[in-house]
Amino acid sequence: MFRKLSLLIFGVFACSTAVIMIKVCTVHPVLLSAYRLGLAALFLSPLLVRDLRRHRGQFGLAHLRRTLLPGLVLAAHILSWIIGARKTPAANSSLIVNMVPIVMPFLLYALIRERVTRAEWIATGLSLTGVAVLVGADLNLSAKFFTGDVICFGSMILFASYLALGRRNRDFPSIWLYVVPVYFVGGVVCFTTSLFFANPFVLPARNELVLILGLVIVPTVIGHSILNYSMKHIRGQAVSIANLAQFIFAGIMGFLLLDEAPQWTFFFACALVVGGALLALRSTPDRLR
Repeated sequence: MFRKLSLLIFGVFACSTAVIMIKVCTVHPVLLSAYRLGLAALFLSPLLVRDLRRHRGQFGLAHLRRTLLPGLVLAAHILSWIIGARKTPAANSSLIVNMVPIVMPFLLYALIRERVTRAEWIATGLSLTGVAVLVGADLNLSAKFFTGDVICFGSMILFASYLALGRRNRDFPSIWLYVVPVYFVGGVVCFTTSLFFANPFVLPARNELVLILGLVIVPTVIGHSILNYSMKHIRGQAVSIANLAQFIFAGIMGFLLLDEAPQWTFFFACALVVGGALLALRSTPDRLR
């Protein structure tokens, strides 16, 4: 249990690094999305091949078909978030795109009939109170970030759908037989789309390649893969609440690396979100499956 929860927190941190690299990188959003997902699938392909051999006869075309929708949703989420993250501060974009607990209960019930427990509802309310405090401050004091915030909110809906689909597909023989095809589908969609907006056959500058590589390895290969693993083994709403901590890590990195000083509301929201995450992870008796 402790290992799975520790892994989840590490995955949340890994995902939170994406916003910093996205804001520093200047590669076109569609092309950056294609690099991120396509290279992630390429780097993880040896694990896919290994598990295909290990689970011979347990994985087939039916499984591959089930990765098409999550791949499409992931591509739309990654693309929309890159656009939104470049239009609003790091803490705001990470916060809004991770307001997944708002919609996750409805998605979980619609897809797999998983009901949120009383403890998880209380934890959700506590965490979202922190979200409301921070978002309210942003809307009052930073109207110039409104467009970016709206785009990130739409990306949040896509992110929640992607995670919920991962929970529905938790019966795959291994996590790599699920996430690698999902990344591949998303990469193909983004690459095809990039043909209409940028030239995917011209290599970016060396410093951009370093950022792309970091974006592929840390928040995607490590972060997203861990989130999908957690959705396989931990109750969906508990994962979505813990994932809210992304904005805490992103806010700290935004201050240290981008000189984006958080307001006092940021720290108050942090306390509420952490409290809600701890309650969800510790008070739900059947959170692990």
